[in-house]
Amino acid sequence: MSSNQYWNRETSERAQYSQDKQVTQPANIICLTDKNDDANRKLYDGELPEGAKILTVASKFDDFEIKELKEANANVVFVSHPKAREPLAKLLEEIPSIKWVHSRSAGVDFISSETLANSNVYLTNAKGCFSSTLAEYTMMAISYFAKDLPRLLKQKQDKNWEKYPVEEIRGATLGVVGYGDIGRAAAKLSKAYGMKVIALRRNPDNSKDDPICDVVYKNSKESLHQLMSESDYILCAAPLTPETKNMFDAAAFSKAKPNSVFINVGRGPIVDEMALIGALKNGLIKGAALDVFAVEPLPIESELWDMPNLLASPHNMDMTKTFMHEATQFFIDENLPRFLREEPLLNQCDKAAGY
Repeated sequence: MSSNQYWNRETSERAQYSQDKQVTQPANIICLTDKNDDANRKLYDGELPEGAKILTVASKFDDFEIKELKEANANVVFVSHPKAREPLAKLLEEIPSIKWVHSRSAGVDFISSETLANSNVYLTNAKGCFSSTLAEYTMMAISYFAKDLPRLLKQKQDKNWEKYPVEEIRGATLGVVGYGDIGRAAAKLSKAYGMKVIALRRNPDNSKDDPICDVVYKNSKESLHQLMSESDYILCAAPLTPETKNMFDAAAFSKAKPNSVFINVGRGPIVDEMALIGALKNGLIKGAALDVFAVEPLPIESELWDMPNLLASPHNMDMTKTFMHEATQFFIDENLPRFLREEPLLNQCDKAAGY
């Protein structure tokens, strides 16, 4: 069931599996989730595809009846609990019949472990369910700084009619670090604004014929520094892995183009926050827009709260009213039928790479 096919809620055709093909294996599902998670209600209580059934729903390893799950030939784990790393690793160790693990999130850093990386299970995620709204946030953050919205709001509050010059987005350069589904969605919108797009990714050949991306660099420290020096806006949309942790450090920010803006929709620990604070204080960059932080919720004592040139949001810029419901529905409607028919699964992750 190996595949490099990926899902996108805007562009992918639905139900592109062999609907006339009979089910060839069951899907006996362990839900490593919160029983009260309303976004999973259709999974817990709804109608599943023929051949699929829920065996149990729990969030702690001790709440699983391992003997019963073995006897029931549990072979699928659906994960949406934020503290699932250790329980999942133990389930994989105890239940050898598990073939497939699916993350309701796009990121899989919260479940990554040596046990998972070294297993033979398929790992899939909800990539493609959240990209559009994060791309919209990226353009909002760019406009926030280009048009100086803080000043605009302050002048309105003060009833101050004072004209001031603004920056044009057209012609500016967006540097995308992590040119996957989210990064490319942001690049697509930026192109509509007339921006140039440069990108950094592990496999540049995957974008060699991409009409949206003008330049693609192979991921390295030198290439990151080059991208920082060329970009008016730097978007981090990378996954959190041992290789990406703290990749935006003091050295990276020291290479930033003057008056540039840093935007992070990836994961907080990818950024050395003390280095970012220093860059904001010292004027190495004009500003930053962060939807993710190294520690969440952001601690009250963090200096970031008081940074006048920081736009901060509580990790909710992909949080539409239906986003998690749609991610669960993707599992039910798209990947479960494929598993049941032993067809290639969508959104397969590289367990060793961590995304």
